[in-house]
Amino acid sequence: MTTLIALVVAAVTFGTVLMYGTLGEILTEKSGNLNLGVEGIMYMGGAFGLAGAFYYEKAAGAAVNGPLAVTIAILSAFAAGMAASAIYSFITVTLRANQNVTGLALSIFGTGIGQFVGEFMRVSEGGYVALSNGLKTFFASPVFPPFLVNIPVAGRIFFSHTVFFYLAVLLAVLMYLFLQKTRCGMYLTAVGESPATSDAAGISITAYKYLATTIGGGISAIGGMVYIMTTAGCVWNHEGLSGVGWLAVALVIFCMWRPLNAIWGSILFGAMMIMYLRVSIPFIPTEIYKILPYIVTVIVLVLTSMKNSRDKQPPASLGNNYFREER
Repeated sequence: MTTLIALVVAAVTFGTVLMYGTLGEILTEKSGNLNLGVEGIMYMGGAFGLAGAFYYEKAAGAAVNGPLAVTIAILSAFAAGMAASAIYSFITVTLRANQNVTGLALSIFGTGIGQFVGEFMRVSEGGYVALSNGLKTFFASPVFPPFLVNIPVAGRIFFSHTVFFYLAVLLAVLMYLFLQKTRCGMYLTAVGESPATSDAAGISITAYKYLATTIGGGISAIGGMVYIMTTAGCVWNHEGLSGVGWLAVALVIFCMWRPLNAIWGSILFGAMMIMYLRVSIPFIPTEIYKILPYIVTVIVLVLTSMKNSRDKQPPASLGNNYFREER
């Protein structure tokens, strides 16, 4: 039981990182844009999020405020993700370049920018960049009071997580309500399904694609910041983020473009990714554990394609640029 609880808690910690990346990409793909640059965006989010909190703490000194540090880290990462996604949007929506090529280029570009910022901070500070122990504890501490965390079994499973997990769950619920219950959300879905029809109905294709892609990129970038501030212990670690963005893209397919599915899907993927540390089987190589999420994603993709169910398919215009003159 102790091993199982520890696995669930660790899966939630790693799954929270994936949840932000997945929710951001779901919002992006709902507009018909396939942004494969999530890997680079999350790198940028991790580097800029840490930079925001680090330089705030350096300026504030003893007067540092924990909640304000968290807010600055989130906003810094979000702004970096929006900036990177704005570049992607300009190239693919305005200039109508190939979305796959642009996304791959953004992945390389974002990874380079993130590593540059991380190394710049390290060199300029004369050593590794990390927050103080007090601020580290604040970022990694459970948001609920100890008497709830100490409840046998249920306490650690439901109440022992950081504020980032509960914010991600809230974001998933709000995104579901936005897409299913609001006019703007339905317009966005329509843009992703049939931009020509939406354009004929007077919906601004450019505006919806730009907003969904830039905001979605900002949300994905928060995932990179969460990794640095929780799993990496508030210390810049570019190696730990490798592959997380691609895993988030795979998780979008696994979740069938549904925000609520991202909650349990990200925890499941998180469990599969860290299972080798908690439940090690001698004759199974570590690499097998790490490719499990991709294998499961392929199986789900094959099964949903065989059923040919419309509600389980990607947006019809996903990855295709819209040319108004061809309407």
